[in-house]
Amino acid sequence: MDDLGFTFRARKNGEVEILHRGRRATTLRGTVARDFLATASAGDEAELQQVMARLTGNFKRGNERTAAGHPRNRNRDKGTR
Repeated sequence: MDDLGFTFRARKNGEVEILHRGRRATTLRGTVARDFLATASAGDEAELQQVMARLTGNFKRGNERTAAGHPRNRNRDKGTR
């Protein structure tokens, strides 16, 4: 699995900051932050990259091209697809 460019920092106050290519993508707090840290300590790097991608919303689902041709989306950005 390729490195997706995600890193994280745990803060003293219990928050977790997720960075994408050095820029802050999101901050996790509370139960989500604790669950993430448990996953980070137990999982491998490739799995952790996927988890961070999902948590930040920066996760391709594979249907981008199909969605572009949907009638609801055809009128948007006409000429760019």
